[in-house]
Amino acid sequence: MAFVPQTSATASVQVQQAGPDRLNVSGALTFETARRAYDAGLRVVRSASKTPLHVDCAGVTESDSAGLAVLIDWIAQGTRIDRCVTFTNVPPGIRAAAKISDVEFLFA
Repeated sequence: MAFVPQTSATASVQVQQAGPDRLNVSGALTFETARRAYDAGLRVVRSASKTPLHVDCAGVTESDSAGLAVLIDWIAQGTRIDRCVTFTNVPPGIRAAAKISDVEFLFA
């Protein structure tokens, strides 16, 4: 049996640059919104700045393992260009998924 994520016509995510070294994420960081969030954040991660990028997830209202995948890939993309990506206010759902995936150290 394949897993098919349930989608909602109202799910939205906002990824807003709040400065050259700060990104704010709000809304649903789920299967439905992961691609949009990833693309928006990736533009900031890949910007010319090499300063550490701080991602604040305080506004995330809903999350799942796809949200975890987005955050991990932002870290990976930053590493490729020698830019450190760190997170604050990581939602409990993403922390739980990180723990069972043995990657919780990424959000310590």
